[in-house]
Amino acid sequence: MEQFEALVGWVNSLVWGPYMLVAILGTGLFLMVSLRFMPLLNIGRGFRMIGEGRKPRTGAEGDITPFAALMTALAATVGTGNIAGVATAIALGGPGALFWMWLTALVGMATKYCEVVLAVHYREQDKEGAMVGGPMYAIKNGLGPNWKWLGGAFALFGTLAGFGIGNMVQSNAIADGLQTTFSISENFTGLALALLTALVVLGGIKRIGQVASALVPAMCVLYVLIALIVVIINAAELPAMISMIVSDAFTGTAATGGFAGAAVWAAMRYGVARGVFSNEAGLGTAGIAQAAGMTNSPVRSGLIGMMGTFIDTIIVCSLTGFAILSTGLWSSGESGAALTAAAFEHSLPGLGGILVAVSLAVFAFTTILGWAYYSEKCLEFLVGEAGILPFRILWVIAVPIGASLNLALVWNIADTLNGLMAIPNLIALLALSGVVVALTREHFSKAD
Repeated sequence: MEQFEALVGWVNSLVWGPYMLVAILGTGLFLMVSLRFMPLLNIGRGFRMIGEGRKPRTGAEGDITPFAALMTALAATVGTGNIAGVATAIALGGPGALFWMWLTALVGMATKYCEVVLAVHYREQDKEGAMVGGPMYAIKNGLGPNWKWLGGAFALFGTLAGFGIGNMVQSNAIADGLQTTFSISENFTGLALALLTALVVLGGIKRIGQVASALVPAMCVLYVLIALIVVIINAAELPAMISMIVSDAFTGTAATGGFAGAAVWAAMRYGVARGVFSNEAGLGTAGIAQAAGMTNSPVRSGLIGMMGTFIDTIIVCSLTGFAILSTGLWSSGESGAALTAAAFEHSLPGLGGILVAVSLAVFAFTTILGWAYYSEKCLEFLVGEAGILPFRILWVIAVPIGASLNLALVWNIADTLNGLMAIPNLIALLALSGVVVALTREHFSKAD
């Protein structure tokens, strides 16, 4: 078993190694230049469209509103990466890791935009009358039937990765946090989560969209407000903190105390890797949710979809990083969720740790819901509509299993499969980039 675990760890280090990170960033940069920096120039428009997306336009086709589609995508991305992932990046890569997370997000907006445009443009209607899309359909319908195997590879990775990254790992994080903070039994948490998950997931995308539309905005706003309070309490440290983030991104920081990072490469590596893990730009998942949105314009869907990356990383992850750095605890030797909790508790004694635990639980629960839809649509691509109900039942059963097990090996396997999803997606993005550029130019040549 030890040899197998070592092999999995080695494969994981290859999948998430420098070549993958360069491929993801390079593809994003290529797409951004191809689009003439349109995503960055239309951030304001994107926010406006989010509000407008609560009501679909006349003649729009789909199953849920564009707003619900975005919230479903955010449900899957705003999670442990925003709380534990940011802390890990800073603990291992230094303050400069936050700078590279920003860069990853800004470039990733172009990637996410293209993923959504292709997902909506090449989506299909299944036998149940629901809209389905994502990288697998973009590959099949955009690159042609001869490339369907590549779409199948993405779908296989997505189906299997979901049970780890999107399910058991999340329920395990919730159970561990609630047990540590409130002494709630992990078995009880697992059963309660399974019941809540069943109530939502068995209702399909419409119910997932409804729950995500209620939970995600409320939890994001609450968490952002709490983090802002922590930052304001330590406002005197802000100028030095910003200077440290920028300078450390290019000069590195000497290791002190429990701090494990030491060089510019560490800041880049952990900043980019945790940024991609958090916002999933390059993995293709957001397009699966956005393809279900009511729309008559792939470009409009893309403009809304790209804002998920901005909200996830530039807003939520940044505030987590600011809270950690402004308290000066980033070099304390703590890492992950424990570091974030320590930073909040430092500024809000008796309350900060509890708020982080509750936030982590809600974020992780919504990730279970969002990924349930992603993996379901991946499986549907492979075996058809007959696999939907059995999948939902298995998904619910996996939740309490994950809550009570040591998932180190499961995490590594799922993380590897998650990274492998990027390969078919990046190939499709590059091969079909001309389609995205043409659709974008056509859209902006008309009155919006």
